[in-house]
Amino acid sequence: MPVDLYIGGAEHAVLHLLYSRFWHKLLYDLGYVSTKEPFSKLVNQGMILGEDGQKMSKSRGNVISPDKVVTDYGADSMRLYEMFMGPLEAIKPWSMQGVEGVHRFLQRAWRTIVNEDTGELNNPVINRAATIRERSDEQTLRLLNQTIKKVGDDIETFGFNTAISAMMIFVNHLNKQAVRPKSVAEKFVLILAPFAPHIAEELWERLGHTDSLAYEPWPEYDEQLIKEKEIELAVQVNGKIKDRIVVAAEADQKEIEGQALISAKVRAAMEGKPAKKIIVAKPRIVSIIT
Repeated sequence: MPVDLYIGGAEHAVLHLLYSRFWHKLLYDLGYVSTKEPFSKLVNQGMILGEDGQKMSKSRGNVISPDKVVTDYGADSMRLYEMFMGPLEAIKPWSMQGVEGVHRFLQRAWRTIVNEDTGELNNPVINRAATIRERSDEQTLRLLNQTIKKVGDDIETFGFNTAISAMMIFVNHLNKQAVRPKSVAEKFVLILAPFAPHIAEELWERLGHTDSLAYEPWPEYDEQLIKEKEIELAVQVNGKIKDRIVVAAEADQKEIEGQALISAKVRAAMEGKPAKKIIVAKPRIVSIIT
């Protein structure tokens, strides 16, 4: 004691608190337990409503059968959609279109790594003499490392929906690459595993592993690779966006101002007037007031 984490349903919050905190505090006052609280953190998950936005009820006929969803789409799709619906604490309606969406994502992830016609890996680069950095383009490596960090951080804060969004972005990127290094695919499968364990195990085996990925450590990310070399900023003149500029990520305010002021679209919008004030809000916007 205390328990690290206690998760309960919002509907039962009062009873959870009554049976856990109330009785624990009584036992503490009587000297039977050594901690004032029974758990370090309490999270009340939100209710899942029917597709009509109402509380699920047999009388309303809006109850969703998990067994049917698993039969039609698989356990991974069911599991993934429940995490993708929104913030853990939010009340949210069920959507079969949403289930179909995450099911398509899992299919895309599979096809990105495995060629459905041959059953072989899709365009892998397997060169054990080269480093992962040498086997992948810089953009893919940066996005991979950013995704590993994002998913790991979101798991810690129960931001499962945003973690899945990050993985979707990465799969869309990797799917467009002519070469999909095995080492990159392996790291992606490892971060997918907590969300879709069944397909991840299958992919892990296709990638040439005989042991379960359950025994693999969480992949590490490279702090240097996470940093963007360039950033894009919108440039607005008197409150209206007129152009976008790309500058080095480490560019200072003077460099960014100079880049914005040489834009033909920005100069045209300024109509020959001098800039009275320039506000640079990295990494989003440059605001010029004439």
